[in-house]
Amino acid sequence: MSLRAPRFLQRWVPMAEWLPSYRAADFSGDAIAGIIVAIMLVPQAMAYAMLAGLPAQVGLYASILPLFLYGVFGTSRTLAVGPVAIVSLLTASAIHRLAPEGGGNALAVALTLAALVGAMMLPMGIARLGFLTNFLSHPVIKGFTSAAALIIALSQLKHLLGLQIPHTERTHELIANLAGKLGATNLVALGMGVTAIALLLVMDKKGEPLLRKSGVPEAVAAPLARVGPLLVVVLGTVLVAMARLDESAGLKTVGHVAAGLPPFSVPYLGWERLQPLLGAAVAIAFVGYMESISVAKTLASKRRQNVDPDRELVALGMANLGAAFTSGYAVTGGFSRSVVNFAAGAKTPLASIITALLVVLTVTALTPLFYFVPQAVLAGIIVVAVAGLIDLEAPRRLWHYSKADFASFILTFAVVLSVGVEVGVAIGGGAALPLFLWRSSRPHIAVLGRIKDTEHFRNVRRHPVLTCPEVLVVRVDESLYFANARFLEDHLLRLVAEHHDVKQLVLDCSAINHIDSSALETLEKLVEQLRDSGVGFHLAAVKGPIMDRLERTGFPGRVGRECIHLDLDDAMEAIGCTSGDLVEQDASIHPAAA
Repeated sequence: MSLRAPRFLQRWVPMAEWLPSYRAADFSGDAIAGIIVAIMLVPQAMAYAMLAGLPAQVGLYASILPLFLYGVFGTSRTLAVGPVAIVSLLTASAIHRLAPEGGGNALAVALTLAALVGAMMLPMGIARLGFLTNFLSHPVIKGFTSAAALIIALSQLKHLLGLQIPHTERTHELIANLAGKLGATNLVALGMGVTAIALLLVMDKKGEPLLRKSGVPEAVAAPLARVGPLLVVVLGTVLVAMARLDESAGLKTVGHVAAGLPPFSVPYLGWERLQPLLGAAVAIAFVGYMESISVAKTLASKRRQNVDPDRELVALGMANLGAAFTSGYAVTGGFSRSVVNFAAGAKTPLASIITALLVVLTVTALTPLFYFVPQAVLAGIIVVAVAGLIDLEAPRRLWHYSKADFASFILTFAVVLSVGVEVGVAIGGGAALPLFLWRSSRPHIAVLGRIKDTEHFRNVRRHPVLTCPEVLVVRVDESLYFANARFLEDHLLRLVAEHHDVKQLVLDCSAINHIDSSALETLEKLVEQLRDSGVGFHLAAVKGPIMDRLERTGFPGRVGRECIHLDLDDAMEAIGCTSGDLVEQDASIHPAAA
């Protein structure tokens, strides 16, 4: 009989849920996945730390305790937490603004930022406020991610070209700085960086098929094909060390990497440090969480597993607090590593704990090997990693589907490129809400008719239907609230004015999920106006929860209970519009119902 932890403990410490039933057969999958992800994570962690403007070992430190904590508190069985490109860029932005001189001040900013992110996510998860991230729309996230990935790729050109240029998030300034220094390009760095990119691309596209042809099992071939970053780092490091390219060709390398376990750190939590970091912390918390939860849910669905969004916030909050107190920086779930973790056969979060143990081994015993790691190779790893984040098809798809969503994408993309990542997220997210209000304030309203020989009613502009000249049936495809109540009132009164024979108006409520008090007041006013003009008002297909609220206000009594119907067919029968009264409908009669 397996031991079961108390329900409360299972709720907030998911490890207590899966650990008692852990099987020995699961360990092989977790161990293989943990090893492969560690091989992938070590070079990526150093590269992303460089992107954030921090020493290479900080990326490794951020890959130890945060992984342990997520393994204990996370609900996803396969999410791989650690440094990622977008969060590293946001961290770099904050560091450049508050500690442009770098050094210890840069690390202090990163620690405080990680603590602030954790302090935001943890209470949000406990209070079950994960839904707040839904206010960042998909087009905004796409626009931000594509622009940020482009900035990241461009920012790595200085390492690929072996140039020294000042940090900036503004794309035009970055391109101008690069153009002014092209004459000083280090051709050795360029050749090494381009070669690293080419090898990574080949391994990404051809690695798995080649491994399969070589007889490697499919389950092993897929994750092994992802160890390209380690391969190019090893090859580049050996080449630099043997030829001493750091001296003979002026090739920049990682240099000394501090050995040993991450030192305990205390982030500075004074208001003068926290206040200027609030914007970056909110951006990291929202964007990082959305990246994590999307990949976690996608992978969980493949195995019919469940991921709890609010407990994921708690887990990520704990991971970031862990990074802040162990000399790391902000972390979140990474897409590529999570996919590799899944493909390698991870069964439980123990795989993340195994990865963390291997990173511990790395920082305690292998850091002297990193001295000759060329920065150009790390830059190549970053470029390949973020290339897939640039969605070239998104603008075209959004343009054809929704001009408002296209505007959100373009606005966010343009602001991120021209002003900066934090401002881009704020403006993109801020613009999404007005666009939503504008769309919902002008809902689609259709005049309906009956399809011949059926009980189905459809839009007269789209289907050949039969209508009753004295009855106007209208469907509104939106919940009714203060922003669209007046639009509905004006639209219905205009339709009635255009149809002089109409004596009854039926409002199909099948697409209405909510009616707020402002809309209810408008409906009552509309009933009076229609009665004054000799037109009866009817409701059909009102949903149960809405009807309950209407009953509490006495609305059915005021409009007349006989005027509220189960469905449209019931309404037409009650009004007395029989099949003999129906006529074929000419769509051109209702130009306002497009």
